[in-house]
Parts: sequence; structure tokens; C-alpha cells
Amino acid sequence: MKFFEANFDGLVGPTHNYAGLSIGNVASLSNAKNTSSPRQAAKQGLSKMKALHDLGMVQGVLAPQERPDVYTLRRLGFSGSDAQVITNAAKQAPAVFKAVCSASSMWTANAATISPSADTADGKIHFTPANLTNKFHRSLEPVTTGNILQAMFRNQEHFAHHTHLPDNDHFGDEGAANHTRLCSAYGKRGVELFVFGRYAFDSSKPAPQRFPARHTLEACEAVARLHGLSDEHVVYMQQNPDVIDQGVFHNDVIAVGNQNVLFYHQQAFVDSQTKLNELQRKFGNDTELFLIEVKDSEVSVAEAVKTYLFNTQVISLPNGEMAIIAPTECQESATVSAYLNELKQRNTPIKQIHYYDVKQSMRNGGGPACLRLRVAMSEQEKQAVNQHVLMNDQLFATLNQWVDKHYRDEISEADLADPQLLQESRTALDELTQILNLGSVYPFQRG
Repeated sequence: MKFFEANFDGLVGPTHNYAGLSIGNVASLSNAKNTSSPRQAAKQGLSKMKALHDLGMVQGVLAPQERPDVYTLRRLGFSGSDAQVITNAAKQAPAVFKAVCSASSMWTANAATISPSADTADGKIHFTPANLTNKFHRSLEPVTTGNILQAMFRNQEHFAHHTHLPDNDHFGDEGAANHTRLCSAYGKRGVELFVFGRYAFDSSKPAPQRFPARHTLEACEAVARLHGLSDEHVVYMQQNPDVIDQGVFHNDVIAVGNQNVLFYHQQAFVDSQTKLNELQRKFGNDTELFLIEVKDSEVSVAEAVKTYLFNTQVISLPNGEMAIIAPTECQESATVSAYLNELKQRNTPIKQIHYYDVKQSMRNGGGPACLRLRVAMSEQEKQAVNQHVLMNDQLFATLNQWVDKHYRDEISEADLADPQLLQESRTALDELTQILNLGSVYPFQRG
């Protein structure tokens, strides 16, 4: 049976904006209040999806959230018509209003943690939406994310869906941005690598001082239990607190893995050698495990954060080679482009580098890896997926036409308070759910 890894990219929403909401995310903060282009952002994302489809990859689309989140504003005491709620919130609580307008759901690496059927006790693909409790604006996402995932992966014979973890910082869960699966082949049992920033119940352990550690060990352990993972095929590694304080807010800003390759920075982890030895032992010796460490002397942490060298996708192409999908910022950096050119010549599976322009996403704090959610699956499981969300030439054309029809060219911070924007967004999302055959997944559709 054929197995492969599918990528489901977040479709940038019609209210895409730069709000600078994410403390610890250097790019997000540095571009706060700049004017954004929702139309350009959505088209850049669609172009990347289509490019991976054209490379022979299975590529899907994950719908955005409804924004502004009027329902949360009502829970916070704003009343009246939707227009009145928006106008009053923007005037009376501008910081709260910016948060409920967040565009961050486009980064679907944070949408959920996924374990493929080869790893789970019941032989199903398991999905747990991330609760994202560390940031108010992201904590609004998990219920709708769960609705969308269930609409995409409906078949109960193949897919198991869990409720997100308790909405408490002790179980802060940032999803697949802190999760990597290594395996000899997609259809064989792998090792699931969970990366956490801190211990929730032990303050004596190392933790960052400047920026928050968003993901806890306890959340990792809970997701592993929910997914029915064997202890012998799970590794928990702590992210280096020093790099969190340098702007490495998720592990996928400092490390990325695919099959038998882990590509990571020298400073990525606490107790690196011990944990890498555990990873090697649990991975086994049937297939060589390539641990590609980037030294400080090759690329600094600051340059890695600036270019998102590790927020790249490492994918397995149909010809058996691996390729890195990188933002053009990597190409524009003399240091990083030189490193990547040299990496292709080494004795590793990575033989190709492809650069894509995702600047609208990069300016808001996310690179190619932030935009995608990975699902390893069999051909039979692929057939059980909602086929309307899988990229092809027709869907690419349809979604580009949909963007042209509904998206604004520019959005400023002041535009977010325009009640008409909410109506434009809802009209667009209602049509999108029909294109993707999702049913009623948004609050406005459910009454």
C-alpha cells in the first residue's frame, strides 16, 4: 500500500492584518500596524500550495477563522448589533479588539497535533486541536479549528478527533509547530518528537526569562496519551530557554524534521546529546538517521530567526530525494543561501532547495512551515478525506477567483473597525465552505 505525507496549508483570511500581537515573535512585533494586503497574502499562499502540488505532493487547503470574532466580544460585555459591537469595542477596548481581529489562524502548524495510523494504538489518524492558551488572540481558535478538521476528515473508520486540552496555561499546547515525526517510511511506525518550553508543575527547571515558553511538557504527555502512542516511540525534548529569549517562539523556528532527517540548530535543545541519543535508540538502526546540526559558526540564531531557515518544509519528492521549501528571505541572505547550497552537496537525503515568496506571511511572523499542517496517510486514508479540500488545477483557479471577488487589496489597522469588513468576510467564508464542502463550521453559520 502506498503511503505519503500530505500538507494542508492555511488559506489566508479576508481580514489578514499586521497587529503585532505575538510577544516573543520578532517579525510579528517589528511589522505591527503596517498596512497589509489580504489579496496578495492569499495568492502567495495559494501559489505555494499549487507549487507543491506540481512537485507531485498531496496538498490540501485548511479554511481560515471568522474574524473579527464578534462572539467573543459579546462574551466580554459588548452588545447591540454586530456593527455596534465592533464600533464600541474598537473605541472602548482597542487592544482587545485588535486581538479578536487576529490573522494568525493562517499558520496551521499551530492548528493541531496529528499522529498517523502507523503510530496509534487503534490504527486511526488522531487529531487534537491546539488550545494555544498562551496568547489570547490564538486561544479563540481551537473550537472552530476542530469543526474544520472534522469537516475535512469525517470518516470515523479512519480518523479520530479529540477535544483540545483544558484551557489553562499548565497545559499550554501549540500544536504541530512543536511536534516532529521521524520514520524510515511514512507507512511504518515512527518516533514522535514532542518539544516543550517549560515544566508546568516544576518551577525549579530551566525556563526563559524574556519571552514566554508557550508549550508545556504536561501538554505533550497528554496528547501522546490521547493518541495512544507507545512510550518506546515518543521522545520529549525541552527547547533551549536561551533561544526562546532570542525570538524562537516555537520549535519550528529552530528545527524541522522529515522521515529520517532532523535539521536543527546547535542551540535548539536542552541536554541535546542525551536526548538525541534517545532519539537514535528509539528510531533504530534499520535506516540511517541523519542528524543535521547547524553550528553557530555557520548560521547564527539571529540569522536563522531573521530568514526562517528552519521554518522551512523538508519534503520527500516522488523521485525519492528530499527538498527544502524555503522563503525567499533565505535566498536573499548571503550566509543562509551559501549554507543551503553547500548542504545540497553533502551526504544527506536533501538534494534540492526551492524558494517561494511568502512575504505577507513572513512579515506577520510565519514562514513556509508555519503555513502547513502535515498528515502522513495511506492511499486508502486519502480517499476518505473530504476530496473538495485537496489541491488541483480546478481548485487553484476557483480559489484565486474567490480571492479576487472577496478580498481587499489593503487593510490598515483602522479598517478593522469597519463593520462592512465583517459582512464582506462572512460572505466570503460562506461561499468558501460551499467550495470546500465543509458544511456549517463557523459561528455565524450555526446561529
